[in-house]
Amino acid sequence: MTPPPARRRRTGANGAAPAHNFPRRGAVRRAQAITTYGVGSLIAVDHESFIVSGLDEAEQSWNRDESPWIYERRLARVLEVDYFRLPPASDDTSRDGLRVRRFPLMHSCPECNDLQRHRDFNPPAGRSVCGTCGNDLVPSRFVVACEAGHLGEFPYWQWVHRSTDRGATTAGQCGGRLKMRTTGRTSSLRSILVSCTCGQAPEVSMEGSFRRSALKDLGLKCRGPRPWLGASAPAQECGLPLRTLQRGSSAVWQPVLKSALSIPPWSDGRADPLAEHWDALREYDEREHVEIYLRGVFKGKSPVPLDEVMALLAAEREEDPDGESTPTFDHRYRALRNKEYERLRSGNDESEHTRDEQFVCETPLGDQSMLDPLGVTGPMLVKKLREVRALKAFTRLVDAESTTVAKEMPLSERPLRWLPAMEVRGEGVFLRLDENRLGAWEKTMAVAARVERMHTAHQRVLEQRANDPSRVVPSPATPRMVLLHTLAHVLINEWSLEAGYPAAALRERLYAADDMAGVLVYTATSDSAGSLGGLVAQGEPDVLARTVRSAVRRAEWCSSDPLCMETEASGAGGINLAACHACVMLPETSCEHNNVLLDRALLVGTPDDPEVGFFAGIQNP
Repeated sequence: MTPPPARRRRTGANGAAPAHNFPRRGAVRRAQAITTYGVGSLIAVDHESFIVSGLDEAEQSWNRDESPWIYERRLARVLEVDYFRLPPASDDTSRDGLRVRRFPLMHSCPECNDLQRHRDFNPPAGRSVCGTCGNDLVPSRFVVACEAGHLGEFPYWQWVHRSTDRGATTAGQCGGRLKMRTTGRTSSLRSILVSCTCGQAPEVSMEGSFRRSALKDLGLKCRGPRPWLGASAPAQECGLPLRTLQRGSSAVWQPVLKSALSIPPWSDGRADPLAEHWDALREYDEREHVEIYLRGVFKGKSPVPLDEVMALLAAEREEDPDGESTPTFDHRYRALRNKEYERLRSGNDESEHTRDEQFVCETPLGDQSMLDPLGVTGPMLVKKLREVRALKAFTRLVDAESTTVAKEMPLSERPLRWLPAMEVRGEGVFLRLDENRLGAWEKTMAVAARVERMHTAHQRVLEQRANDPSRVVPSPATPRMVLLHTLAHVLINEWSLEAGYPAAALRERLYAADDMAGVLVYTATSDSAGSLGGLVAQGEPDVLARTVRSAVRRAEWCSSDPLCMETEASGAGGINLAACHACVMLPETSCEHNNVLLDRALLVGTPDDPEVGFFAGIQNP
């Protein structure tokens, strides 16, 4: 028999090895690669399941044309990176996209009921079918995770053999094959039955596998698996308790997102060529030293004039946290917000806006005194803004907004000088509350007692989620924070009716601290639909006064009243008071705090105590 001819190895340009031609599996939008399907998340494509790979190889695989660089110095400094990158395009003409890996590896066949690793079914190349039956394989519905961010396969062997003399540690050595079937009698876990052909263990159901101590009772602890980094990534020392989760649960992956507005002097893009040099430039205080450095790096032709570089360095040092020799991430991020608040208050009316200017904030022309009876002051028309949202890390099991840095899982095994991010361009309205009136209101006993209930409930939830009691994040619940948060929600609902934007296309940005009491409502779309002009028009004093009155009047009643207004606690963990989906809650894309710490009684008061409401008595002109 004549042997087949030897295969010739395909080569790329100049005889190099060809680039990998990975099969395509579905498509996601760029924004989803930050908020929904980021690194470490699970994504279902048809009847298959994958996990989004880490960023260690992204520097080579992400094409520069399809994944351009983004610059936002203020946010990059806080996150300790040089720049950001848009996730690669994922359409028919793109050359590459997000890399994924198959996970979970355990699959079952609905025909022969085998439960084993995907490769053991001997599926044809590029397909996920049983090599014996030809039926589509079903990825395991169950995975396990720990609060440190590790993710692993559900231990079916140990679960089936937990009652045998062999014990959980030797369950994989019985020589049998796992089977999984569904009785179909109910949709509960009791109807999912797992067995082993070894005959030494009875058929057991999946009921009880979601108990907090279910896997601990089997003697199992987390071994630190990180499947998004590939099989070659070493497991980390962990030992934390494992929890069983459904593959599609929102607790499997939650993004840690950080954002910043582009404000002067960084908002015109002129400083972008210096993105990778700011850490070095910060080492020099003298003008002559900065000039020598720029000459050496750019061969005597600096892309930014020396005067502008010195002004940018001065502006950056202004954002250094006061009184902190070694500032933490929270200190740096708070300083970033403080500077935004100052810029939104002052605006940039006096400057000549160039075409490249990405921040245009102007004082409205109308009479602002008509807002005085409402306790609202300082409205500003943000006619043009740019926000950069970066994916810093992710968490599992714990809320990303209430976690500590220790529980955040990085996006790569080795540190990178960039992070994936997206740009949002649009418009907005900024307003503040009168400090004198607000200060007197938040000191009243009834207001303080009402917010203290929310603060206590929120702190209790944070403590329950924390592994280390000494690292519990303090609750941000204060009277002015809850008031501003609830006001932002009712304004977004009102403007969704008046400005032509759906509520999901608007977003809040709160500035609540001892020296800040402002809220920015802006468009949150990543395309040209974010700057139609309909929202800015709502910031004129006469229109804004009508909007506030209408929003507060609408907040007086809820279709769930009197239960909503008179409730002692609502929401997960009892963190909210008078707030529900029928009155003030918003889509998740619109809220900074996941719809917690809301109470419309702080706006309008209660039937028993109307004076609790900041806007009590001003509903009608």
